[in-house]
Amino acid sequence: MSSDTPRSPRTVSDVMTHAVVAVGRDAPFKEIVELMDRWRVSALPVLEGEGRVVGVVSEADLLAKEEFRDHDGRMSELADLAKAGAVTAGELMSTPAVTVHADALLAEAARIMARRRVKRLPVVDAVGMLQGVVSRSDLLKVFLRPDEDLADEIRHTVLSHVAAASDVTLTVEGGVATLGGALSDRALVPVLARAVRAVEGVVDVRFDVARQ
Repeated sequence: MSSDTPRSPRTVSDVMTHAVVAVGRDAPFKEIVELMDRWRVSALPVLEGEGRVVGVVSEADLLAKEEFRDHDGRMSELADLAKAGAVTAGELMSTPAVTVHADALLAEAARIMARRRVKRLPVVDAVGMLQGVVSRSDLLKVFLRPDEDLADEIRHTVLSHVAAASDVTLTVEGGVATLGGALSDRALVPVLARAVRAVEGVVDVRFDVARQ
């Protein structure tokens, strides 16, 4: 890989947004809506003290006010009704906040988002202080890497370390890596597939190799 080719992002710190819009516990409902609209975000971290994340206010938390505007007061809705009557971030927020650390792998952040059904994660340090925010769109940035950069990294970090792959050819198109040519040991196919797929930005791996 050439010295001017950036390494593939592997951790949250590589893709997260450092400039973060956040609110305190006492932020009023209307201010929260205005901030979300102005900055085009779907959730805001709620901070206390010098920047410790204590919760997150999302669009879903805010929508309870509209959803239960003409409620009938059924007991099963008490939790949501409490949100409907909330007027500050401290009352609206979901807590504890679902967060991630800057050194977490991108795959880990993606799993957390999928499992907890959130679009954005506050990035915190070891004591819960806000460092940034990572969103679904941030995680997808790795797929914007040029095919040439992906090919350089695959050759440098994968193929150059496998003696049996010295005659293997590589093309990358649309993020899909295709390995061709000759391979002395077919048992290496799944090994190479895992290694190439681990390169951030690779969409898929295909093989068109013959055994020597």
